[in-house]
Amino acid sequence: MAEIKYYLAVDIGASSGRHILSHMEDGRMVNEEIYRFYNGNDTVNGHLVWDTDRIFDEIITGMKKCAELGKIPTSMGIDTWAVDYVLLDKDDRRIGQCYAYRDSRTQGMDDEVYKIVPENELYARTGIQKAIFNTVFQLMAAKQETPADLENAASMLMVPDYFHFLLTGVKAQEYTNASTTGLVNAATGQWDTELITKLGYPKRLFETLSMPGTVIGVLKLDIRDKVGFDCAVVLPATHDTGSAVMSVPSDADDTLYISSGTWSLMGTERKEADCSDAAMKANFTNEGGYDHRYRFLKNIMGLWMIQSVKKEFETGYRYKDFTGDEDYGFGHLCDMAAKESIESIVPANDGRFLSPMSMILEVQRACGETEQQVPESPWEIARVIYRSLAVCYKEAAEEIEQITGKHYDAINIVGGGSNAVWLNELTASVTGKTVLAGPGEATAIGNLGAQMIADGVFKDLFEFRRCVRESFGVKEYKA
Repeated sequence: MAEIKYYLAVDIGASSGRHILSHMEDGRMVNEEIYRFYNGNDTVNGHLVWDTDRIFDEIITGMKKCAELGKIPTSMGIDTWAVDYVLLDKDDRRIGQCYAYRDSRTQGMDDEVYKIVPENELYARTGIQKAIFNTVFQLMAAKQETPADLENAASMLMVPDYFHFLLTGVKAQEYTNASTTGLVNAATGQWDTELITKLGYPKRLFETLSMPGTVIGVLKLDIRDKVGFDCAVVLPATHDTGSAVMSVPSDADDTLYISSGTWSLMGTERKEADCSDAAMKANFTNEGGYDHRYRFLKNIMGLWMIQSVKKEFETGYRYKDFTGDEDYGFGHLCDMAAKESIESIVPANDGRFLSPMSMILEVQRACGETEQQVPESPWEIARVIYRSLAVCYKEAAEEIEQITGKHYDAINIVGGGSNAVWLNELTASVTGKTVLAGPGEATAIGNLGAQMIADGVFKDLFEFRRCVRESFGVKEYKA
């Protein structure tokens, strides 16, 4: 009997992280979650930051579980969110904080960047939509507020690159995450050194980019001793959306998808970036994907809104008919929302919902300002959010079809949001398109896919995607 080969995906999102082991069995992927941990922002000196030391400790703890289970991975890889980075000095010590993308330090930095490089030129070069948290604006904030940090920095690593470095001692800047910075040239797929020089960022921080599927090394000796094994470290698409889109279970070369989690990323894959004025005005982005594909997509606020109101209700927000024993689980919120009748809609993608003091109050204010019924109960608020998201999906789908000149009959929804049954039904109804939902753990599956392709388990992306469909299936919702 052949020895089972295991692969480990460490998938870290804004609210939690998970370690998922996978192996092949009768031609299908079999996944097992072996460890899960909390994640979230800390506040330090008035700034939202990531505690990278704590997160790395959690990564190590989850890896130890592999040894405890006797399931030693052939390889492992880490994916996280995009745009956030770590600076290292010449001795590879971290400089300052790892700022979180929802931190307010980037307010006004777009204007500072555009004084040097106009907005239309920046988009034409990079194809990356304007979002105030983009790395290009974060670095401008660092240049103005903490210039010594940049001056003393010998290296810059995006968050997953930093964790890979701590594991291997190898500094590799992975392409898909780098592409979200707003500093990679969309035509060349490499750092735009002319742009970087214009903005006054140190060129030494931007090294040769590595593609997903690259084997960057093995575990350092001290890490081996801690976790109880050695394995290869393979770059997945380290941007979680890049990994999620890899697992879209479609044979088609061109499909419409929503990667549905904290953010809803709606788009299609393209062979070339679209840096046109039309794409810029519609606020679409061209993020680098696996196999040099571009993810032409729009960022939609997504389930962050639901996550936020859930947290507020769980921590004691009071409302009419509150009893204290309500179930605020995502599934229950979604089911109860379907039973309400409130028809109010808010502009879910408005910046006011990015990081409000209270998401509940912000949704209520938005309804009141437009003279719509103001939701009160958790189920009414959830209904307003879900209906608003479905409207955003419809608008984004129409924009994609207009810009690409293509019609799409179906939307593939992957990620945690694919489990929201009523939202899927709503999306099918509002958009007039068939919804194909699943897999739920899309990001981890895509992470595993990059490793397995690198190891020869699958010959290419399409063979992997066929296996995803056969392994995990999809649920179909008709318009």
